[in-house]
Amino acid sequence: MGRHDRALGNAPCLVLLWIFGMTCPWLGSRKRHDRVVLHGHLLDNYWWRHDLPLVLLWRGDTTMCAGIVCSWEDTRPCLMALVKDIAMSHGLDLSISNVVVRNVTILAPHDSPNTDGVDPDSSLNVCIEDSYISTGDDLIAIKSGWDEYGMAYAHPSSGITVRRITGSGPFAGFAIGSETSGGIANVLAENLNIFNTGIGIHIKTNSGRGGFIRNITVSDVNLWNVRKGLRIAGNAGDHPDDRYNTNALPVVDKLTIKNVWGVRVLQPGSIQGIKKSPFTQICLSNIKLDIAAVKAVPWICSDVSGGALEVQPAACTNLTSTNGMNFCTGAL
Repeated sequence: MGRHDRALGNAPCLVLLWIFGMTCPWLGSRKRHDRVVLHGHLLDNYWWRHDLPLVLLWRGDTTMCAGIVCSWEDTRPCLMALVKDIAMSHGLDLSISNVVVRNVTILAPHDSPNTDGVDPDSSLNVCIEDSYISTGDDLIAIKSGWDEYGMAYAHPSSGITVRRITGSGPFAGFAIGSETSGGIANVLAENLNIFNTGIGIHIKTNSGRGGFIRNITVSDVNLWNVRKGLRIAGNAGDHPDDRYNTNALPVVDKLTIKNVWGVRVLQPGSIQGIKKSPFTQICLSNIKLDIAAVKAVPWICSDVSGGALEVQPAACTNLTSTNGMNFCTGAL
């Protein structure tokens, strides 16, 4: 029996569709409460060449999705080490609780559209660690539903740890959002090695999202050959339809970004909140970025308050007041 046959015999994989808005997971899982460990085997385009479940879903009148999705009816692991040549939207799209994703390699061409690596969506107590990701979109993106659909579902993502991840891609190395309508809180991301990406750290939301992003810590990040080191944005992402509430403004509060080192970074970053819902208690600490541009590019900040300590190039004045620096000292 070959390695693929053994994998098919041992992995309890069932077809299941789990979609917020119009997001289409290529491989995902949904089983609340069970502990699932993704670890140590091969999954490549063999799955598409053989008689494995393939589901086509018509959602509304706009989106056709295809996917293989694993649903665990017990606590056996679905063994996996390599996800290669992702055919659809996301490598691992999770809406689940009490999960460890470990020692996983996820590969997709950098020009493949919408191929995020791992997307915990409306998930609790998830650990993603010791993995390599190279895809065409965000490497890891934590989400919690899209506009009115996410607000109606009202399941936040919380208790998520991301650590010891290495990877590259044209968009973000580590991202939160922009689908944040159910709320995202209590996230720790640390020991990240990100290279050849568009944005190192990207925390994003938009008017109409509602929800919240709070109590986020990103620490010990190495960046190499990155267009922008950090972006925290209140104007990112589109909407699934025209039924969203324009007055549903997100709350972004208590974000700490610390111990970030970057080489060959073109722009240090930007933090741009929402005028009617400014971003608050943002702390930047010990961030050193070697700017590769011939002409120095400053930080861009608006509608944000907080503090900055030992940030090079120097952070914007919104974050360098005495009160702000005192706050940041206390937040560390």
